[in-house]
Amino acid sequence: MERPEGENKMGVMPVNRLLLNMAIPIMISMLVQALYNVVDSYFVSKVSQDALNAVSLAFPVQNLMIAVSVGTGVGVNALLARSLGQGDREKVNRSAVNGIFLAAMSCLVFMALGLTCSRLFYTIQTDIPGIIDYGEDYLTIVCGVSMGLFGAVTMERLLQATGRTFYTMIAQAAGALTNIILDPILIFGLGPFPRMEVAGAALATVIGQILGCCVSIFFNATRNPDIKMSFRGFRPHGSTIREIYSVGLPSIVMQSIGSVMVFGMNQILIAFTDTATAVFGVYFKLQSFFFMPVFGLNNGMVPIVAYNFGARKPDRIIKTIKLSVMYATILMVIGFAVFQLFPGPLLDIFRSEEDAAGGLLTIGIPALRIISYSWLLAGFGIVSGSVFQALDHGVLSLTTSLVRQLIVLLPVAFLLARLFGNLDVVWLAFPIAELFSCTLCAIFMRRVYRQDILPLRAQAEH
Repeated sequence: MERPEGENKMGVMPVNRLLLNMAIPIMISMLVQALYNVVDSYFVSKVSQDALNAVSLAFPVQNLMIAVSVGTGVGVNALLARSLGQGDREKVNRSAVNGIFLAAMSCLVFMALGLTCSRLFYTIQTDIPGIIDYGEDYLTIVCGVSMGLFGAVTMERLLQATGRTFYTMIAQAAGALTNIILDPILIFGLGPFPRMEVAGAALATVIGQILGCCVSIFFNATRNPDIKMSFRGFRPHGSTIREIYSVGLPSIVMQSIGSVMVFGMNQILIAFTDTATAVFGVYFKLQSFFFMPVFGLNNGMVPIVAYNFGARKPDRIIKTIKLSVMYATILMVIGFAVFQLFPGPLLDIFRSEEDAAGGLLTIGIPALRIISYSWLLAGFGIVSGSVFQALDHGVLSLTTSLVRQLIVLLPVAFLLARLFGNLDVVWLAFPIAELFSCTLCAIFMRRVYRQDILPLRAQAEH
């Protein structure tokens, strides 16, 4: 089917082909990012157990930076795609420049916090000198040089919002591969480079992010004609910023909740043993191989849903959602099978030489198997949350995330730890929380269908 002159492919291409066309490049780039997360931790684990723990305990701060950058990007993405569907070119451009401004302001905040509060963050969690010293080195660099992260995420969302996900894949892959190459060189001091250990891992990360940002800027300037950005005479536009954050702020809070959850779980787990926190950190690295492609699928889905909502095409919205849930569930079932069948070999990748007794495996094998039961429901929950965001119901996404990670997960984990004193039982909090969250998602999805999609169908029939 040929698209009408000037109409974006998101409004005319067959839905399944469109979804795969949009999502597969992002999924591939997300897989590459998952790989470099694992490579990062693999090399760090060969330095020492303290080094691995330091990187694991940094996750809440890194996740918070990602939450702010991605959440703002989600708001820009949804607003820009809707405006594109409505044919409002002025609003498209205004959304882009205000999104870049918000990313720059957020970056400055994290740079200041990273340069002044990194050591304090670790001393709150542990009194082990090796972890504190490594952690201070790591966080100071990843926060203090975070302009690459914020710039890359924002520029990639502009490409995604206009359907140019292939260029997003190239930009993300360029940054990730740079990180993978630099990791062993800077961590162990290969060739003319000094041995930097954990600081080297952080430096490799920020260099990769900066390169990815530069590639994304180039593609937006040369391959994205739907956006004409100009900062001449720029002033922040209040109504545009409010619209961005009406979707983006719930997404920021929702992803930030993950930082609170990880911080809280680390406090529960470290009461058993510091190896448990290392296992939890390793789990997040390993699960990214399956969750990152689902997030990539979502990144491809959101602009399709938002565009067709703006263009008033309900049947395309419904088909996109159904296909996304199906693909996400398939990916999660595959991940569940891998974690059930091969937890030992997966964990063995991250064992340090000092873990001769195999504590990582003893704690980690049951942990991976128990937590992965939650994945059987997670695909539906993840897609539902992104649908809510695309249709300007970010508060619903926030509510389901609150229930999953704070209202259910942390209290249940705390109670199980107190009542049973058995680490294996604590992991049951994850499938319990997912069950509650998915029930809410189903209720909210029914409500959104009746409120937003059914009226469009009624109008189309008349």
